Amino acid sequence: MLDIKVIREDPERIKEAARLKKVTCDVDRLIEVDKRRREVQQEAESLRTQSREGGQQIALYRNPKSDWYKRAIESGKTADELSTEAKKIQDDLNAIKARIKPLEEEDRIVNEEFDALMLTIPQPPSPDVPTGEDDTENVELRVVGNIPELDFELKDHVTLGRDLDIIDIERGVKLAGSRNYILKGDGALLHQSILRLAQDMMVQRGFVPLTVPTLVREEVMTGTGYFPGGRDQAYLCERDEKALVGTAEVPLTAYHSDEILSEDDLPIKYCATSACFRREAGAAGKDTAGLYRIHLFEKVEQVIICRNDVELSKVFHREILQNAEDVLQALELPYRVVNVCTGDLGQGQVQKFDIETWMPSRNSYGETHSASRFYEFQARRLKLRYRDGSKKIHFCHTLNNTVIATPRILIPLLELHQNKDGTINIPRALRPYMQNKERIEPRS
Repeated sequence: MLDIKVIREDPERIKEAARLKKVTCDVDRLIEVDKRRREVQQEAESLRTQSREGGQQIALYRNPKSDWYKRAIESGKTADELSTEAKKIQDDLNAIKARIKPLEEEDRIVNEEFDALMLTIPQPPSPDVPTGEDDTENVELRVVGNIPELDFELKDHVTLGRDLDIIDIERGVKLAGSRNYILKGDGALLHQSILRLAQDMMVQRGFVPLTVPTLVREEVMTGTGYFPGGRDQAYLCERDEKALVGTAEVPLTAYHSDEILSEDDLPIKYCATSACFRREAGAAGKDTAGLYRIHLFEKVEQVIICRNDVELSKVFHREILQNAEDVLQALELPYRVVNVCTGDLGQGQVQKFDIETWMPSRNSYGETHSASRFYEFQARRLKLRYRDGSKKIHFCHTLNNTVIATPRILIPLLELHQNKDGTINIPRALRPYMQNKERIEPRS
């Protein structure tokens, strides 16, 4: 959410941001509603002031023991005259109260529309973000690692998983429908080992690990920017007004919502391993084979909450991006980093860097990480603030990035580390988590 003052000052900038991000919003209507909202509030407050003052006057007129009443009688006023004057004031008060009631109702209605419109307004992208329509126009920043040239015909991860009896997609679909799977044996151990490696690396870098809820109140989804725009992608528990999260970013970022932190406590760095749920609405017929686009996965997420400082946010953005790159390098996987274009940015993101890992079966790089900075967009929605040394209160800045998500990462890991005989070499960094096993072989 943006500061309404920013929108009032330069509505054309917000309209341009919406155009670039392909976000539907009505800035003109918001400005109009905001104007009426302030008028109603000012009028109502003026009437309430008159009502309070009139009430105080009535109290004086109706208290014969008060000094004011005694002075009025001494000045020549009669009790009947004071009573008549009190009645007139009371009539005026009744008229004022009658005007306040419909204003309060209008205030409620106009504020509901104001709040709804504010939730649709996008964050303007950074000047460093390339202009583009979709992910095909993201700009490659660097390529890290070499794509191995193997002297045998590669198997895809589905074939490898079936032959090694470590991935069972058919039974996953039988149990839960399309885009589901089961990992078994060394497949399950590999999946868990990747998560443990990633979390250990984050803890070593000073991130505090949390175990967080994956079923959260809807206001938490709204606060982090996933509702209302991404509502169709979430699994909802309508009876309880809750939703399953698509990332641990949601509870991690909302952890300090409605709080005022001390500047001395910042930056706060959290990480969490959690299940993630995504409906993949609108993806019918897209990436249906294998483990690329699925409904349930697990992820280690990193979140930083810091001071309201643009340059500091950029520093932390580079830090969380590097953390993810270091995990991929530990897994011995080639990847590239891209600067995401305007048309592929989310509503609240100022800038996003995606990491795409090489996947032989797709003959291309596939997205495995997204590192985003939001400035105060999420913090305003969450009322996440801090008090500086001068006792002034500011909204925090927030950032997040995937550390690792699995089983998608199993696609390049299995395919790039396979041997001619169908076995899989386990990267050295994972071996301590895999009982020091060096490769995955068919079970005897």
